[in-house]
Amino acid sequence: MTNSVKKFFGPVDMTEGVPWKKIVLFTVPMLLGNIAQQLYNTVDSIVVGKYVGDNALAAVGSAGPILNLLLVLYVGISIGAGIMVSQYYGSRNREALSYTIGNSILLMLFATVFVAVAGSLVTRPLLELLHTPDSIIDWCASYLYILFIGGAGLAYYNILSGVLRGLGDSVSALIYLLVACVLNIGLDLLFVIQFQMGVAGVALATSIAQAVSAALCAVKLYRMKDFFDLKAKYIKWNSQYAMNVIRLGLPSGVTQAIMSMSMIVVQSLTNSFGEQFIAANVIVMRVDGFAMMPNFSFGSAMTTYAGQNVGANSYDRVSKGAKQGTFLALGVSAFITGGILLVGRPLMGIFTDTAELVELSFQLMRILAVGYLAMAVLQSLAGVMRGAGDTMTPMWISVFQTVILRVPLAYLMVYLSKSPEYPQGRQELIIVSMLISWIVGMLITCFFYARGKWKTKAVGRPSEPVAE
Repeated sequence: MTNSVKKFFGPVDMTEGVPWKKIVLFTVPMLLGNIAQQLYNTVDSIVVGKYVGDNALAAVGSAGPILNLLLVLYVGISIGAGIMVSQYYGSRNREALSYTIGNSILLMLFATVFVAVAGSLVTRPLLELLHTPDSIIDWCASYLYILFIGGAGLAYYNILSGVLRGLGDSVSALIYLLVACVLNIGLDLLFVIQFQMGVAGVALATSIAQAVSAALCAVKLYRMKDFFDLKAKYIKWNSQYAMNVIRLGLPSGVTQAIMSMSMIVVQSLTNSFGEQFIAANVIVMRVDGFAMMPNFSFGSAMTTYAGQNVGANSYDRVSKGAKQGTFLALGVSAFITGGILLVGRPLMGIFTDTAELVELSFQLMRILAVGYLAMAVLQSLAGVMRGAGDTMTPMWISVFQTVILRVPLAYLMVYLSKSPEYPQGRQELIIVSMLISWIVGMLITCFFYARGKWKTKAVGRPSEPVAE
């Protein structure tokens, strides 16, 4: 392998060079990777919507909030590990980097076992608690059982790709994810069309594809011996590093849990409007996943960028990159959102042949459009704070915008809109409440970023001792 190829597929040092160029080079592969990952759920929805029916589409969507709730451990460990990896890489602390990666792998093993057991036990009761329609509850349950029991692939892709990104390598994770995505599409079609496995078939296809992507990431990391060591001594429990991963990742995991719980509460309100609105909401959320991709991608890029530069004690460079990265995120988000609105109806038609469902979905999508610009700012600045080690502030902002604002607002707005013409209230106000919460969350994030307390939270100092 030539030096240029090795450099392309190796870690990227973001502590030097023009900030926006480094951010773009890191973000583009991550954006493509996030789009590919979103294809997992989107292809599932398209296949079941086209070949099984609208109720099956509603079933896959209704399972989403419960799935996200129980995967928060994966999210927390992955984010905590990514922050520490980027800071230790920035401070050139090889020993601490090795302990961090090894203990993150061990923590994910514990999380995988817990999720498999807990998910299997609570799936059916939660679906019943949410008043999931009888016509789709069995499909929801089978979909979730398979994903929870076969969740090791998702867990280890999250953690291992998170380590790669913390090192500045977003290209390798993209390549492996694209391979898995193609495999997922092929297995979806095989299991659903050829074997007539329905909703269970798309869950099985996703589990297999994710396991492949995780295995490819593991092989890549094992070969990166120039930067850290992946020996048995580093995979044994070390309280200093394991607890740091938990401390940094827990707020992000709690944030994801809170968001998932709020979605579950709102899902109960959504379910009250019947299968068609449930299916429309599923379509909107699938398209929303793509609209959000530049925001999440720039947010993750800013976490790595800030982490490496905080580790190198270059705070002026962090602030400069934060401004440049946020403006880039805004521009890309505006471009993608505009494209989605331009081809909105044909895009919704990919999921269903029902004209009324297409029109309802497009109406809901137009409501959310402005919110994606607000989320571009929110995700970028929150990413900077997380990368610097301040994961608590973004957590409290998320708690406010989802629990205190979004959930009560959704129920209140629907209740106040009840009339003889709309006896249950106006269903689109559920989406309006989401838009309002995004805009308020952006304003609060800007305020706390400007205060600058995130600059005092670094963990990856070169002088930090290693506890054996």
